[in-house]
Amino acid sequence: MKVTKKKLADLRRPERNVRRHTEKQLKEFRRSVEMFGQIRPIVIDEEGVILAGNGLYETMISMGLKEADCYIVQGLSDAEKKKLMLADNKIYGLGVDDLDALDSILAELKDDLDIPGFDEELLSNMMAEAADVTDKIQEYGTLDESEIKEIKEAGERKERYMASSVDGGEDQAGGDEAQSEREEPTGRYAICPHCGEKVWL
Repeated sequence: MKVTKKKLADLRRPERNVRRHTEKQLKEFRRSVEMFGQIRPIVIDEEGVILAGNGLYETMISMGLKEADCYIVQGLSDAEKKKLMLADNKIYGLGVDDLDALDSILAELKDDLDIPGFDEELLSNMMAEAADVTDKIQEYGTLDESEIKEIKEAGERKERYMASSVDGGEDQAGGDEAQSEREEPTGRYAICPHCGEKVWL
C-alpha cells in the first residue's frame, strides 16, 4: 500500500458521512494523535474526497496540522466508493473485546493507564477491584497465625480434659472399651492449612 503526503487543505469531506463523530470521540482522536502521531492513513479517492478517516481529518484540522498521510484508492465507481464508506464504518464496529487479553495487558501496564479511548479513572478502579478480588480468593479458607494459635490452644485444653477424664475414671476391668471411645474426641475440629493436623475446637 503506497501512502502519500497530502495537504489537509486539498482534502474534501464527502457530501454525506454515515458516521457522526461526538466531541468525546474527537477528543480521544486528539489524544491518540498527540501520543502516537498519525498511525493510519486517511483513505481518499483520486479527487481528494475522504472515503475513510473523517474523524481523523477533523482532528488534525483542529490541531492546526497541515499535512496527513493518505492512501489513494483508484478506479472505484461511485457505488463502490459508497460501499467502501459503509463497510469501513460497519466492519470496524463488529469487533468485540477479548476481556482476558484486555485484563492481562492492563495488568502489565500497572499504573500507566493513560490510554486514548479509555477512561483512566475507570480503568484504575477496575484494576483495583480485580486485585481485591484476587486477594480475597487467595485468602479464602486460610487462617492467620493468631487464629491457628487459638485453635491449637483450644485443642490442647480439650486433650488435657479428655486425658484427665480417662485417668481418673473407669477401672481397668470395664474401662478398656470406654477408654478406646475417648481416644478420639468427638465434636468440631479444623484442619490446619499449614501442617494438616486435626485441631479440636
